[in-house]
Amino acid sequence: MTRVAAIDCGTNSIRLLVADADPETGELVDLDRRMTIVRLGQGVDRTGRLAPEALERTFAACRDYAAIIKEHGAERLRFVATSASRDASNRGEFVRGVVDILGVEPEVITGDQEAEFSFTGATKELTGSDHLARPYLVVDIGGGSTEFVVGEDQVRAARSVDVGCVRMTERHLVRDGAVTDPPAEEQIAAMSADIERALDLAEETVPLREARTLVGLAGSVTTVSAIAQELPEYDSERIHHSRVSRDKVREITEWLLSSTHAERAAVPSMHPGRVDVIAAGALVLLSIMERIGAEEVVVSEHDILDGIAFKVAEKIHSDERATDLR
Repeated sequence: MTRVAAIDCGTNSIRLLVADADPETGELVDLDRRMTIVRLGQGVDRTGRLAPEALERTFAACRDYAAIIKEHGAERLRFVATSASRDASNRGEFVRGVVDILGVEPEVITGDQEAEFSFTGATKELTGSDHLARPYLVVDIGGGSTEFVVGEDQVRAARSVDVGCVRMTERHLVRDGAVTDPPAEEQIAAMSADIERALDLAEETVPLREARTLVGLAGSVTTVSAIAQELPEYDSERIHHSRVSRDKVREITEWLLSSTHAERAAVPSMHPGRVDVIAAGALVLLSIMERIGAEEVVVSEHDILDGIAFKVAEKIHSDERATDLR
């Protein structure tokens, strides 16, 4: 087993995984997995820049993560940055801050790379499973973008589109600097039309409707599962590989879009950082399910973080084998 660390810095959250990984068997044993809402993508869709306060929130989380990585003695760290930092004109400031704190340069990956990591993390433990039909459609609904990946043991086709829970909220549900509570029908209609256009783009390169199992990743999907199960608190073990029907997703989405901030915040499994963006994320999920006719979504807690960790372990393993050959 190889001890590795992976950090995924997205538009809404930054997450850390420290794990022991076996690249030959596909086994991954978590030692520490955590998430911090930093809203790095605050205002990026409008300004094209990372806000100073968003950068400071992210750097504060990086300092905490640096201490955890050191405590566990990880052999190698890989830091991957996704949608918000791809879009920002001042991403150099972000890169310098991360290097100063963690000693590694964040890789600002493409949407296709993001999709591949997500697929690997979500499906590595599903490979060979008899109870889930293939091909899989893995959908990673992030803050700024959503990744669509169709494949069986390997990725067949992938596409990233600029539709995420934060981006859709800021674009359609904010009026006079605050989230509308609840949004007006015309706001919901505009957001829905935006999502449908993004799905059209995804279908240009990814055969979404060929999938026989829909696998959903990231906080919007896992939170919908927690609400569906009426969990008294967020419980990763009960959420991982849970299944939520399309009818239930529709019911939850309709409630979220008609609820107030206080009502959403009162949900015991709701992370405070998701209260204002969960309705948009749920609508993205529902729109996907309706587009492809999926009767249910299989919810996975294993995603891009796990994919990054596997890739780090595989690289260490291949380096060791190369050394042995020499």
